[in-house]
Amino acid sequence: MTEKKTSPPADPLKPYKGRFESYDRIPSEGRDKDDIFRELSVMAEEENARWQTGRVSGTFYHAGDDHRAYLNKVFALFSHGNTIQFDLCPSMFKLESEIIAMTARMLNGDRVPEHHPEDQVCGTVTSGGTESILMAMKAYRDWARQEKGITAPEIIMPHTAHPAFDKAGQYFGIRMVHVPVSAPDFRVDPQAVEGRITADTVAIVGSAGNYPYGLIDPLEKLSEIALTHDIGMHVDGCLGGFILPWIEKLGYAIPPFDFRLPGVTSMSADTHKYGFALKGTSVVLYRRNIFRRHQYFNVPDWPGGMYASPTASGSRSGGLTAATWAAMVYLGEEGYLKAAGAIMAVADEIKHGIDAIPELTLIGEPTFVISFRSDEVDVYHINDFMKLKGWRFNVLQLPPALHFCVTMPQTFQPGIAGQFLEDLREGVAYAQTRAGTPAETTALYGMAGTVEGNRQMTEIMYGFFDYLYAL
Repeated sequence: MTEKKTSPPADPLKPYKGRFESYDRIPSEGRDKDDIFRELSVMAEEENARWQTGRVSGTFYHAGDDHRAYLNKVFALFSHGNTIQFDLCPSMFKLESEIIAMTARMLNGDRVPEHHPEDQVCGTVTSGGTESILMAMKAYRDWARQEKGITAPEIIMPHTAHPAFDKAGQYFGIRMVHVPVSAPDFRVDPQAVEGRITADTVAIVGSAGNYPYGLIDPLEKLSEIALTHDIGMHVDGCLGGFILPWIEKLGYAIPPFDFRLPGVTSMSADTHKYGFALKGTSVVLYRRNIFRRHQYFNVPDWPGGMYASPTASGSRSGGLTAATWAAMVYLGEEGYLKAAGAIMAVADEIKHGIDAIPELTLIGEPTFVISFRSDEVDVYHINDFMKLKGWRFNVLQLPPALHFCVTMPQTFQPGIAGQFLEDLREGVAYAQTRAGTPAETTALYGMAGTVEGNRQMTEIMYGFFDYLYAL
């Protein structure tokens, strides 16, 4: 065993520094396999111990140890496979086409011909939600250039939409037009979206639900706008795509958010979140194949032979595809409904408990993501206190707020909602005693919202990445 010491780490961001051997070059002689496995097991066990308490918001979409062990077993069968090698790995196209079809039907893609007989939902499997969003934005850019002659494309998005849309704009030369959201609704205003449409607008964006608050934008209105102006409309269901359908089936009031809306021309939904697959897969869907074709990439005259790929990734792990397919057909509708019911039981208890705390204000109508802010106390002080209790919130800004995303790990801990609320009430009391003093959390979030603050934050984050990658 190569662990050197067990004292608390001097740097919590690098807890293994000094405890294990570090490598700045390939070792001249390979190490013992069992020794390597023991070392990695220590890291895994220490990291698992934190989220397995159920005190971490979102992040780990884990459906149980048995489920994960089963998926790892399936992964091993195809861990050496490559989805791009269709001739050598024909199983990959069988599995991915079925993943796409199952996801499309879950999101009411089978109802598309009701709106237009030539429509037929199609899509691809990607490496995650960001790639799904990137691919859809590229498809709209290229579709608009070919079909409408637009060379300076614009896409309109709520300010609450995922930063992956901004990444797409930066990567692909698309102007991303942000529409602010405001209290008390915190959803995008359809009139404000329509007011920003120009001759260069190629698509609009809505979320189901958005990351900060878990809210569903007014997609029905956005759908009407997209149809009126003959532009694309992408619904980001990366977070909610694999749980909202089941919540709706359980009887919750969920507005239409998928291909039932005739203006929706694409959707993203992450299999590796509430689809309970292993990390590294998502699905992007299109109402018509003409959009998907603008996602594809091909170089026919390369000396190495014709090269083509359906997504930004070239090689992708066959193990992840197989495990995703296995998760979906193993759980089935019954399994997804059961999981959604368990998640919502915890989320409802937390939501009602927060609503009863006078100093806190729920944001919107929460489902599986519960967001709250306060006009009475500094929520960042609440976050500081909850960290001491082992809770890990997602910290929001503009305005300051917190959210907790309920996943399966919370459902494995009896009484977790009651403990959450007890600690939260203590956190509010703590924040009241700290009135007028800066919270530790504020040090990171206090500079946002200004041009200079954004520059400083960018430099801080880039330096942070540099630090993490340094030995």
